[in-house]
Amino acid sequence: MSESSTPETQSQPRELRWGIVNIYSSFNNILIHVTDLTGSETVARASGGMFVESGRLEPTPYAAMRAAGYVMEIARQKGINAVHIKVRAPGGVKSKTPGPGTQAAIRSIARSGVMIGRIEDVTPIPHDSVRKKGGRRGRRV
Repeated sequence: MSESSTPETQSQPRELRWGIVNIYSSFNNILIHVTDLTGSETVARASGGMFVESGRLEPTPYAAMRAAGYVMEIARQKGINAVHIKVRAPGGVKSKTPGPGTQAAIRSIARSGVMIGRIEDVTPIPHDSVRKKGGRRGRRV
């Protein structure tokens, strides 16, 4: 048997360089921030407003997809080929559900060719909280 057909030399496993993708998605904007594994060094960041003209289009899936593609391109150039994803909504006394661009951003990250480790929700949830704004009778429209 020849030396070149051994399993060790046929497929060398590539070295994984991990990063963290922080997605903050509200109903007004989406922010995507790629850091190293410790979270202390920023690799790339983008927001929905960088890719659309109008303010009402900032939280849309299109803006999220473009922002995610942009940050993943920069991250791949800097050598990151595997990521953990942390999704965050406004939380607290505000909305606990992430905005409309979250799914599109995750799909775009998956299509970029990096390996995805964990996807977790890091929305802050109060154990006991300050009073929600709007007064006793709520917001009157």
